[in-house]
Amino acid sequence: MTQTVAAQSDPLLRAAGALLGVPVLRADYQSTPLHGGTLGDVRLISGEAEAADGSRLPFRIVQKTQKRWERPGDPASWRREYDLFSPALSAAFAPSFRAPRIVHAEIGEQENRLWMEYVEGRSGTQLTPDDLERAALELGRFQGRCHQQSEALRRLGCLGDADYMRRDYAQWTPDTVEYRWLRSGDCTLPNDLQTLLIDTQEQSDAVFRRLGRLPQVLCHRDYWTENIFAASGGIVAIDWDCAGWGCVGEDIASLISDETQPSQIGPYYRLLVPAYVQGLRELISLPPMDDIPIREMILLKFGYRLLQQVMFARSPEPKEQAIAALQQIGQLPRAVL
Repeated sequence: MTQTVAAQSDPLLRAAGALLGVPVLRADYQSTPLHGGTLGDVRLISGEAEAADGSRLPFRIVQKTQKRWERPGDPASWRREYDLFSPALSAAFAPSFRAPRIVHAEIGEQENRLWMEYVEGRSGTQLTPDDLERAALELGRFQGRCHQQSEALRRLGCLGDADYMRRDYAQWTPDTVEYRWLRSGDCTLPNDLQTLLIDTQEQSDAVFRRLGRLPQVLCHRDYWTENIFAASGGIVAIDWDCAGWGCVGEDIASLISDETQPSQIGPYYRLLVPAYVQGLRELISLPPMDDIPIREMILLKFGYRLLQQVMFARSPEPKEQAIAALQQIGQLPRAVL
């Protein structure tokens, strides 16, 4: 259904004017849901704007509304994309790797709203191996630029801190049902995978010490195929609400394993890690690739999530997928700790 807005105070007119680069007096538009959830709503607003000179200009803009909530260990994440609307982060982007351009933003006590460019390109399952390799390479270059500009970026108090992954993993204690099931006689994981996850937990302090010796970089922290667009001119990464300081390799661990078909985990590792390291090494001095604990980070980030899938899935297929994913992760190269 087409709607009309003509009040000059309406944020859509301000956003459309900023997007088009001209004052807008009126807009006829339609709103289509894109994705979101109970705490967020993302819509494509498309229509025709009437400019001050009488011309009528087509436009498409994304409106994202994020309600206030507290992510465990990261309470500021609900407003982070609003807070990152700043020149400091923009300076670290390049045409080859960037976030969507935000043209208007508003914030209240209980929600924030952003209006941003609509990104056209391949995403999700449409991404080709070449797209993914480029996403890894350009991520490395971006993080290298952020490392060089870290003094300015650290003035952005809205970014998450480097201990987020440790805190997130620390939730798996003997008080949790997942921890106890993994070590019980009821555990239906193959013995080698049960041992893999238990050993990961026992070695986690050593892994985090190793990560602490690596350069800190600005991480997206939700870098997976649905948040990556291969657009004309480069890679556009959306949904920066988890962004924060972290360790080299944290994002590439997600790209390799987050919602990836098990059969692709090994090929993704062999394709993406060298491209990512190449991009980083253009600007950062790194240890040998085998010293970066990618496999271990994957297990810290996704091991218990896959265990939950085995425990709680209501049909055999998701359980089999999770077991197959753990098997493939277990075959990845181990880092030197």
